Amino acid sequence: MVRQTETPEGRSVRLLRVGEQVRHTLSDILARGDVHDDVLASHSVSVTEVRMSPDLRHATVFVKSLLGADEEQVLKALRTNTAYLQSQVAKRVNTKYAARLKFLADESFDEGGKIDSLLRDPKVARDLGD
Repeated sequence: MVRQTETPEGRSVRLLRVGEQVRHTLSDILARGDVHDDVLASHSVSVTEVRMSPDLRHATVFVKSLLGADEEQVLKALRTNTAYLQSQVAKRVNTKYAARLKFLADESFDEGGKIDSLLRDPKVARDLGD
């Protein structure tokens, strides 16, 4: 029996699995309010995706402030508390090395909105209608 080790996108199943574990861990930490930061306490933050490097030493964390409010402040607060978050992830996710976290804003929702508005444009709708 042949085991599938890569997804159609080319990333290994292990990278995806560890990325999901890190995502769940970060979501849990932020939802519980374990980080003692005023900005993070006053904003709901969604961890939308975590992409792991092939050696599992680096994790790119895509976050979105719910309702899109004060996204720059939220990113700054997350980056300020990166050391604490890295230590908590290292304790909860069992990997050989503690992953270094890099926080980025998730722009995929904005891109989806732009595409949706383009498809609803009367000129495009006219072309798609037939």
